[in-house]
Amino acid sequence: MDFVDSDHVIEERLGCPIRAFWEQQGEGAFRDIEQATIEDLARQAQAGRLVLATGGGSVLRAANREALRAAAHVVYLRSSPEQVLQRVRQNRNRPLLQVDDPLERLRTLNAERDPLYREAAHLTVDCARPSLQALLNVIVMQLELAGVRPAA
Repeated sequence: MDFVDSDHVIEERLGCPIRAFWEQQGEGAFRDIEQATIEDLARQAQAGRLVLATGGGSVLRAANREALRAAAHVVYLRSSPEQVLQRVRQNRNRPLLQVDDPLERLRTLNAERDPLYREAAHLTVDCARPSLQALLNVIVMQLELAGVRPAA
């Protein structure tokens, strides 16, 4: 099983960090590249065993939601804005969080994006678990209950 992070693939294609590209070219240009990358990765996911992690804004475009949902079993790992802030507060490479009140920005983004994540997902799992292993167990159990079997 291969694990791919779409943001890492995008940075490889760009030859620079997403934040630098975003600052120079803007969000629209970034979302165009993100969409092309997700389309490519969705085709790869459909063809084999691949776990794909996408950036938080990937659901903003309907084409991305449709490509992901058609290619694979999409799991939305739902976190509260407070949980997200705990994980990313030291990360300076997130352009949308370089504001005076990142928690308020995360709350706004969550309100906008949660319905889109739910639209794209086959399964929603709350990330407020005591451990990574407990979270993984819940995901595997839910996938099994949904009849999803790993590719041979």
